[in-house]
Amino acid sequence: MTVVSSKEFIANDDKYFDMALNNELIIQRGDNMFIVQNYFPNGEPDMIFEPDEDFYRSITMNELLVGINEDLDKFFAKNE
Repeated sequence: MTVVSSKEFIANDDKYFDMALNNELIIQRGDNMFIVQNYFPNGEPDMIFEPDEDFYRSITMNELLVGINEDLDKFFAKNE
């Protein structure tokens, strides 16, 4: 793990991005710390996260818009 200041990172960003391919990198700016991690250590990922039950319960944007439109129609029908 390498910790660098934000000024050092900005001055040598290529160096530190290359370093982040193999190591965890922490950029410190004042009291804040930002972690730069390589999420694909073995090349291209098939999938970053495995789907879980929340994923399978999700809806598409179109389904959301249909539901919103139905709710708006009901709301305005009540207030007429």
